[in-house]
Amino acid sequence: MSIFKDWFTEDEDDIFMGSPKSKFFDVTREASKDIVEDEIDKIIEKLAVLELMKIDEKGDEFNINEHIKKYILENEERVNGMKKGLYIEFTGEIISRLDS
Repeated sequence: MSIFKDWFTEDEDDIFMGSPKSKFFDVTREASKDIVEDEIDKIIEKLAVLELMKIDEKGDEFNINEHIKKYILENEERVNGMKKGLYIEFTGEIISRLDS
């Protein structure tokens, strides 16, 4: 049943037949390896900066992974909305570099 639910809702938010997540991975499979690696490196860098900022704020003993799990549980709808937006942003970054 879960398989059908995922299939049924996948294109719910996207007029191009697919979720932002599926479109991101479609684009990453078709784009130049160098472009994809560079864009993923930018994503990792952004994540590293955000984690360091939080550790600077809370101290070295701060457990970021536990904080993230708790935040997701308390804000699941907001997190899912942000994830969709980030998939769209990162997909756009890759697509904008295809002609380069």
